[in-house]
Amino acid sequence: MTKTTTLPARPKAGKLPGVSPNVLLLREELRSGMDEVAALALGGRTVAVCAGRDALWVIVRRGGRGGIALRAAHAPGGCGEVRTRRAEGDETLRLEFDTVIGRQTIAIRLHEDALPVLRVTTWLRPCAPLLVPFLPRDLYPLDANDDPAGAVGQVEAAQRGMNAGVSYFRMTDPAFGSTLYFQNFTTLNPYFEATGTKPDGAVGGEWPEIGYLPPTAPQKGKPPLDPLPEGADMAVLDSYLAFHDEADADEAVMAHRYLMLLGAIYRRLELPPTQFRDWVGRAERSLHDLDQAPQATIRHYGFRYIHPYTATEYPDSMVQMSVLASIRDYEAWKKEDVPLLGELKAGLRKFYDSKLKTMRRYLPNVGPDKDKDAVDSWYLYHPLMNLGRLAIDGDKRARKLFIDSVDFGIEAAHHFDYRWPIQYNVTDFSIITAARDDAGLGQTDVGGIYAYVMLQAFELTDDKRFLDEARAAIDAARGMRFELNYQANLTAWGASACMRLWRITNDEAYLDQSYVYLASFFHNASIWESEIDHAKHYRNFLGVTALHDAPYMAMYECFDSFAAFERYLKDSGPDLEPAVRLLLGEYCRYALDRAWFYYPDALPEDAVASENVRNSYVDRNLSFPVEDLYVDGQQAGQVGQEIYGAGAAFVFASRTFHPVRDAPFAMFCDHFLLASDRPGERALNFQLGGAEGCTARLCLIRSGKAKLPEFTVTTMAGDRVRGHAVEDRIEFHVPANGRVSIAW
Repeated sequence: MTKTTTLPARPKAGKLPGVSPNVLLLREELRSGMDEVAALALGGRTVAVCAGRDALWVIVRRGGRGGIALRAAHAPGGCGEVRTRRAEGDETLRLEFDTVIGRQTIAIRLHEDALPVLRVTTWLRPCAPLLVPFLPRDLYPLDANDDPAGAVGQVEAAQRGMNAGVSYFRMTDPAFGSTLYFQNFTTLNPYFEATGTKPDGAVGGEWPEIGYLPPTAPQKGKPPLDPLPEGADMAVLDSYLAFHDEADADEAVMAHRYLMLLGAIYRRLELPPTQFRDWVGRAERSLHDLDQAPQATIRHYGFRYIHPYTATEYPDSMVQMSVLASIRDYEAWKKEDVPLLGELKAGLRKFYDSKLKTMRRYLPNVGPDKDKDAVDSWYLYHPLMNLGRLAIDGDKRARKLFIDSVDFGIEAAHHFDYRWPIQYNVTDFSIITAARDDAGLGQTDVGGIYAYVMLQAFELTDDKRFLDEARAAIDAARGMRFELNYQANLTAWGASACMRLWRITNDEAYLDQSYVYLASFFHNASIWESEIDHAKHYRNFLGVTALHDAPYMAMYECFDSFAAFERYLKDSGPDLEPAVRLLLGEYCRYALDRAWFYYPDALPEDAVASENVRNSYVDRNLSFPVEDLYVDGQQAGQVGQEIYGAGAAFVFASRTFHPVRDAPFAMFCDHFLLASDRPGERALNFQLGGAEGCTARLCLIRSGKAKLPEFTVTTMAGDRVRGHAVEDRIEFHVPANGRVSIAW
């Protein structure tokens, strides 16, 4: 039986509660007529560049189906003479004009892709040190009569916090279609620095006045005191619009369309570079500190347990299992025993409650300052998922704990009808905290990780009831749209569960539902590189906030999502939406670089919190990550140094570094290998699972003291790839989606 979740009613599209003077002014100007500066075409749409009374507008219309008006430049007093200048690079049109505030330059790019993309970039050269007290939003839908108050539509998703500046909307009357607006904050970093502002929730608005509200200093009876500098070109807008002809509102179709539009824009971004990171070296240091540092572990009942944070907090099963399972992957990769692994596994049984027949969060002797019976909904299932991983690998004790606990997990799911609260009492399922917000939403993506656990149980037992449970949980999450994401890694595992369900059942509805999980995941991504305050010292591009409304990115959610997406991509096939393959491959590629900066020794000392740390303290000498990095440049580590995040190094190393048998080198690749073979003693072939048109970094790294041999690297097309030497490795850039051959 398919279950649906009822969300709070949205305001009905149609009559507006009111309009701003900006809407009325635009309507009046469109009625009276603006001076058309240029006429262009894009994907069956006309693009008119028009000079208005106080702005330069780019107006996109679709033959009798309405349009949108984009304010390309604020021009108090008018635009004056608009001059055409020589286009640069891939620009379609470059314009220049002088206003009372300075010279403005507009570059327009038209990309006739399968989904057409419009990009408008604006630079301002102030004629005086320019204070910016207020600027209006820049995007207005238009009906067939060019009336912004007459267009009927809905904003489906808008920017959250410091994440990507997106607005995803559809216009149904007239039938203009669906549009994804993207403001590229990377380009605008100098503006934020000059004005002392941050683009927190800057893209959004209320229909019909949407788009980007440039951040300005708070108005508290005192004007802003940070001007844009005189005489220097400053990027003030970098707007992308991707268009789709359809506007239907089916949840799965909308999610799929969002990912397609986001992928179309992503391919047109100037992407920040990444660097090679020695995750094997980091894993060895982390393993040493886990084993030797007294702040890392504690003994109870004669067994060894992981501290969640540096020298503090009670052992809990999620922490123990997360670190333990990651070390197990690393041990299998090294093909050497890791003694610490056996020590950590030995005490697992103490988390098991024989009365309730489930794994508990805490050990029986947890202190009175903790409610031993309180459990976050996801905490019941995440340890089971890692137990399932060990069981599938052949660990008999893990299998027994998993099988002994799984029925309680099902009981909880049935009790809550697959709609889990935030926190409840594990002994009687009484709810402690029901919802995360006034909309009554609990942990909305727990059904995804629950489904993944059920599919593990199905794999271990071949019992169809577990498959039925997985289907029921995913079906119950339908209707959540962009509210599905509660915690990033849970959403990622939900997508992976959907992909596996599709492979098992051949029901394409589960492939479609995987896109709903992924759309919600990437809605929370910071698809820009911040240089605000301390953020200039680390990478944040394509980081995803830990929770749907969290102010920071977290290491645990980062590497756990990376592991989930590895499974998703390896379970997928040629039918996978290309934009999804692109976004997942790029998320994982950037994670390998970005995650390095969670380690305090990779950051300047003043960029790491040293006072008022929520959980104990941060020790820069320990190779454990801090929990929190901030896109807005706050000090890292305010929440604490999470020892349970130590599994990151083991996961990254074991997925991306590849020993080559009987060879004096190892291989690193920042994309997943789907298959490999050795056609000869000195030859290796492998298939990469990235997206078409993308590039993978391939490194051949010296192992031991022998010199690196001469390499011949060839693509599937027969092209030889030239490498360059960097320290003890040779780097190549190869197609991310092709077959690559190496000979030495």
